[in-house]
Amino acid sequence: MPLYKRTHFELVKQPEDLDPRELVYQVRFTKEIFRDYQEYINRLNLYRQRVWTCRATGKTGLTYEEALVSERRANEKVQQIPKELVAPILHMVQYSTHMLKHLVNSISTKLQERLFKGAELFARKEQSVCACRILKILENEDRICYEVGWLDKNKDITSTSIVSSDELMHKKLPFSRSTLKSFIRESTSRSAPWVIHEKLAKKYNIPIAPPEYLRSKLSVQNKSSNTKLHHRIDGDKKNILGTGDKNMIKKRKKAENGTSERLLLVEEKAKEDEKPREQPIKYPIEDHLVKPGADDPVFTERPAPCREFSVPMDCVGDLLMVWDFCSSFCRLLNLWPFSLEDFEKAICHKDSDLILIVEIHSAILRSIMKNEGEFFEAVRKKKRKSKITQANWTVFLCDFMEMTNKSELSSQVAIIKRGHYGLLDPEVKLGILRELVMESLITDAIREQLDEYIEQQRELAATKREELKRKREELHSKAEEAETITNKGSIFQNGKGDLPFSEVERNSGETQNVTYEGDGKDPQANGHLISENGVKEHKVANTTRTVKRAKLNGEGGEGEAKASSVTVKGKKTPRSRKDKESEAEGKNVEERRIADIEKEIEKRFIRTNSLGKDRSYNRYWFFRRDGRLFVESADFKQWGYYTSKEELDAFMGSLNPKGERERALKGQLEKYYSRIRRVLFQRLQCSRTYICKIKFAFLFHFTYRFRS
Repeated sequence: MPLYKRTHFELVKQPEDLDPRELVYQVRFTKEIFRDYQEYINRLNLYRQRVWTCRATGKTGLTYEEALVSERRANEKVQQIPKELVAPILHMVQYSTHMLKHLVNSISTKLQERLFKGAELFARKEQSVCACRILKILENEDRICYEVGWLDKNKDITSTSIVSSDELMHKKLPFSRSTLKSFIRESTSRSAPWVIHEKLAKKYNIPIAPPEYLRSKLSVQNKSSNTKLHHRIDGDKKNILGTGDKNMIKKRKKAENGTSERLLLVEEKAKEDEKPREQPIKYPIEDHLVKPGADDPVFTERPAPCREFSVPMDCVGDLLMVWDFCSSFCRLLNLWPFSLEDFEKAICHKDSDLILIVEIHSAILRSIMKNEGEFFEAVRKKKRKSKITQANWTVFLCDFMEMTNKSELSSQVAIIKRGHYGLLDPEVKLGILRELVMESLITDAIREQLDEYIEQQRELAATKREELKRKREELHSKAEEAETITNKGSIFQNGKGDLPFSEVERNSGETQNVTYEGDGKDPQANGHLISENGVKEHKVANTTRTVKRAKLNGEGGEGEAKASSVTVKGKKTPRSRKDKESEAEGKNVEERRIADIEKEIEKRFIRTNSLGKDRSYNRYWFFRRDGRLFVESADFKQWGYYTSKEELDAFMGSLNPKGERERALKGQLEKYYSRIRRVLFQRLQCSRTYICKIKFAFLFHFTYRFRS
């Protein structure tokens, strides 16, 4: 059971007088039953707080349900420990005084160094390696030998022999240290010292009585507590018999009153502590649990998406899927790219010979035919030519619809054979195209293209990681160089370093003036510099530097007080314009290189994923070839879209980052914000240009007719 603030938490007992027909409230994961709705809500809110601890793993900051899941997973991991190792582990745990971390380390090292009865591993047998099981451990004074049983494929013992520890091949433990920690927590009832449960102790014949050294400690503690108790009893007897002093009795009464008051305060405090306190919420959390707070920013009102589609609302998903497939694999299908609006108008058009519809069906049918699958065999049985043209594409389409054996499609074959494909409803047309796309996706050509794109994406991702790593290393090296230059400069300015002037100039790239201040003596002797500690510094190699000799002060006291020192006075000259331009150009080149790699990754289309979900589980889609942000309802029945930058900004401003889903959605929108905004702007410009062209054509036609 999960722990509440690291303490045991008791569940509510089931009411005894419960009527089977009575309406009650039950917590799903604890099976607790409540008659009062407010009590049920309070308990549910308590379980949703992140104050629970997993008893098996020790993880904190969980909800009750998360702690239950963590315990269940930990128990599943505990089952990985082999049965033959359970008893040795429990023997080492019983009455151990080590911390959990040190105890786990010692147990794992012992299990690696020394094998136990029942362990299965490999050993050398007549110049070969065979599987075996340890049957008995033979301990001698010098070394340890093992009696092993050789196993066959069914793990049955065929023969036995005695081998040394050198002939056995030690292998890694079949469980991790975290699993061992969970096993120790589950098997013990206390931790100081570690005491395993009585049932496990009886099952594996582990002694329950504590060792002697622990027994002595416990006896000393008991004696000290008993002596204190006897002293208290003797004092009480004396006071009762009147042998004590009256003043002492008064003081004792005051102390008793004070202690009683303190006890009352302690009890009240304990009752307050027992009440569940409201812990600060760690965001993000479940979106429906987010409540408005005082520190929340001002959220904008979420704009209503436009729902104007030419096709019925329940067909928009199929429309987007077919168009996205054709746009993504247009090169493989030998199709010219087309817009979603043109495709939508073509689906709703009643003309049977519309060139866009003909080309889409012909291209997909050709790709299915090239795969030489079931459709190819059906066409060959009818002894038709395998070439699909604009004249006979409906014949091949009817063959495909008959092959699918779907009543909603087979019933439309007669209409298509009469040449009235355009009279079909948009739902039927999109249903036919959906089946064609699903059949085309399992063809070898599409699969090979997807495998190639996946491999190329992996290579490009590796290249991107190397570029980013190289960029980080360059920044790190530049920072280290700058730090070393500043450190050397500061050491030299203090007069205690032995760095040559030429190196300082070379590192800093500045022209510096060196001033010598002293008591009037020449600071340069034998071509060397004298520092304040009298040690000769490096010779000045740069003859172009101007050295100013020190001037004597008018006051002798000041000159004597000053120690002879070397001071470097240099003003940092700003970097030249060429250096700044070259550095900016280098950064731009690196950023362009990474941006090019990201573009190449996006070109390798695998599938279009949604950007995320909002608090109502509505999905948001962005297709890179269409200038709209689409919205899909949680029940997959309603669709909408945003077409302007203002709508996009208002929608992003309405997302609450305290919720898990809306936080992730906002992050994706911020990541692709510049691209989405650019595409929305391009779509707006194209629509304005199109409207201007229509107006110009209308005015030209009206003027021409008026003049005529």
